[in-house]
Amino acid sequence: MNTSTASPTAPRRPIRELPDTLISQIAAGEVVERPASVVRELVDNALDAGASQITVRLLAGGVRLISVEDDGSGILPEELPIALKRHATSKIGSLADLESVGTMGFRGEALAAINAIADCALLSRVGGQAHAYLLEGQTGEITPVARGTGTTVEVKELFFSTPARRKFLKTDATELAHCVEAVRRHALARPDVGFAIWHEGKLVEQWRRCGEAGSLPALEQRLADVLGSDFVARSVWVDFSTSAAPGRPDYAPVIKVWGRAGIPDAARARSDQQFCYVNGRFVRDKVITHAARSAYEDVLHGQRQPVYALYIEIDPTRVDVNVHPTKIEVRFRDSREVHQAVRHAVESALAAPRAGQTMTNGTTTSSPAPAWTSELSHGNQPITPTAHGVDRAQAPFSYAQAAMRFDAPLGHRVTDMGALWAATPPPAPAAAPAEAPSPLPAGDWPLGRALAQLKGIYILAENAQGLVMVDMHAAHERIVYERLKAQWADAQTRGSAALPSQPLLIPATFAATPLEVATAEANAATLQLLGLDITPFSGKTLAVRAVPTTLARGDAVELARSVLAELSQHEASTVVQRAHNELLGTMACHGAVRANRQLALEEMDALLRQMEATERSDQCNHGRPTWRQISLRELDALFMRGR
Repeated sequence: MNTSTASPTAPRRPIRELPDTLISQIAAGEVVERPASVVRELVDNALDAGASQITVRLLAGGVRLISVEDDGSGILPEELPIALKRHATSKIGSLADLESVGTMGFRGEALAAINAIADCALLSRVGGQAHAYLLEGQTGEITPVARGTGTTVEVKELFFSTPARRKFLKTDATELAHCVEAVRRHALARPDVGFAIWHEGKLVEQWRRCGEAGSLPALEQRLADVLGSDFVARSVWVDFSTSAAPGRPDYAPVIKVWGRAGIPDAARARSDQQFCYVNGRFVRDKVITHAARSAYEDVLHGQRQPVYALYIEIDPTRVDVNVHPTKIEVRFRDSREVHQAVRHAVESALAAPRAGQTMTNGTTTSSPAPAWTSELSHGNQPITPTAHGVDRAQAPFSYAQAAMRFDAPLGHRVTDMGALWAATPPPAPAAAPAEAPSPLPAGDWPLGRALAQLKGIYILAENAQGLVMVDMHAAHERIVYERLKAQWADAQTRGSAALPSQPLLIPATFAATPLEVATAEANAATLQLLGLDITPFSGKTLAVRAVPTTLARGDAVELARSVLAELSQHEASTVVQRAHNELLGTMACHGAVRANRQLALEEMDALLRQMEATERSDQCNHGRPTWRQISLRELDALFMRGR
C-alpha cells in the first residue's frame, strides 16, 4: 500500500473555555435576529421598570440607530456596568423566581448580547438624584449628563462587529415594519402605557395612554387604536374563566380568558391578526392557536383565518416561559386544560346569534332581551296581523304550529339519515309549557317579518333597519345541525354511542412509526367510538380492519394516519367530537329544506324566529353566511334618494 497518498490526520484540538467576547456573540445570535429583536427586548425592560410612556427612535429601519426612552424607575449609577454583563438581572434571584416569572425579561442576556454586536450606551436617572449618568458600552466610561427620571438605551450600528449578519437583513422599510409590529404587540397588552415610534425624525405610530391597567374600556380603546375600529365593530367580547373543582383544594388555579374574537365574516386570508397573550406576554403557541381555530370549525368558510386578540391569565407556576431565547414560546403544565379553556371561551362568545345586533353610526348595539326565545317552546304567541305595515287578513297562528308544518318533510328525512346511526336515542320530550310570555311589540324581531320568497332560494324580510335577505337552505341547515348536536350531547350523557363501522374484506396494512403504533394501542377505545378498528399487524405495521360506514369508499390508510396524528397531538375527546360533528353536518345538509320549495309567509316567519333562537345561526355548517342586512341608507343610496 502506498502510504504517500493517504489523507493526513486532522490535529487534535484541546478542550478549552471560550472567551467572554465570543460567548456574548454566540448568545447574540440567539437573542438578536434583527432590529425588531432589539426593540422587543428594550421595550420589555422599559415595561418592567414601570414606564408609563415609551418612545422608540429609529434610523435606517433600526440598523443605524435604535433608541428606547422610558420614564420608569431608572438604574443606579453603580449598577450600570453590571447591567451590561451576561446573566445580570434584577428580575430573578433563585430557581423559585425562575419557575414563577412575573416580568417580561428575566434572563439577563439581552443587554450583554446587544452590546457585543453594536455600539451600546445607557443613560439613566433614578428619582431623587441630581442628574443622570451615561455609560459607554465599549469603554465602560461613566459620565454625568442631563435627563429626567427614567432610562434611555441607544444602540448604534447594529451588527458592526459581525458584518456577515448584516447581509441577512432586508430593506430599511421591511426592518421598520418588523420594529413597528414588535411595539404594536406590546401596545395591545398594555393600554395603560403610551407608545410612540419615530423613524428618520418623523412620527410613524403613536398610541396614547388609554387608562389604568386592567380597565376594560381602556383595552377596548387600545384595540380600536391599534387594530382599527372595524376590528372592534366586527368582533365579539370574550370573557370566560374555569371554576375550581369542589372538594379538591389541590385543583389547579382558575384560567381566565378574555379579549375579542372576530366574527366569521371578518376572517382573513392570512393569520396576521391573531394575537395571544399569556400573563401579558405575547406568545405563539400551538395549543392556543389550535384551540382558537377549533372554536371556528363550524362557522368558518374554507381556509380563511380568524382574527382575535385573546388574553390568558394563569398561575405563573403552571407555565414555563424559559423555553426559547426570544421568549415568544411557552410550555404549559396542563396543555389540555388551557386548550379547553380557550376553545370554550371563543365558542361561547361566537354562539350567540348576531341578529339582535345592528350597526348604527359604526357602533355595535344590541337589541333588548329577545322575548321570542320562549315562543318556540311555548307555541302560543300570536303574530300581530299588521306588523311592519304588512296586511295579513287571517287568523292569528302559533309559531310552533308553523314550524311544525315547515319541518314536516324534515322529520322524515332526518329519521332516514338517522338510521345510519342507530345508537343515537330520540331527543328528550319537551318540558311542560310555562306561562305564556307577554306579546312582543311589532318591530322588535331582529330578523324582521317575512315579505316574500325570491326564486325559491331567498327569504326577503323587513326589520327596523331595512331589508333582510336570508338563504333559507343555509339557515335551516344550521338549525337542524344544532338540533342534532343537542340530541347527540343528550345521548352522550346517557351512555356512549359509537359511529357505525363497516369491516373491510381485506384489512389495509401500512408501515407505521413507533408513535403511531403507541397511539393506536393507547386509544383503542377512542378509535372504536370513531368507527375505526386499527390493530398492530406486526411490530412496525398497523392494520385497518374497519372504517366508518359513511367513509367506506375512502382511503382507509390515509384516514387512519390522519386520525392517529390528531390523537397524538390533541385530546381524544376533541377528535371524537370533530368526527361526530362532520357526520351530523352531513345529516343536516340532507335534512334541510331544499331550494325551489315554496313556503307560506307563516313558514318563513317560523324559520326567522328559529334562526333568532339558534346558536351560530349567522353561518351555515360550511361557514357561509345565512343572512345579510341591507340598511335603509344603502337602499336610499341605490336610488339616489336625498341627493
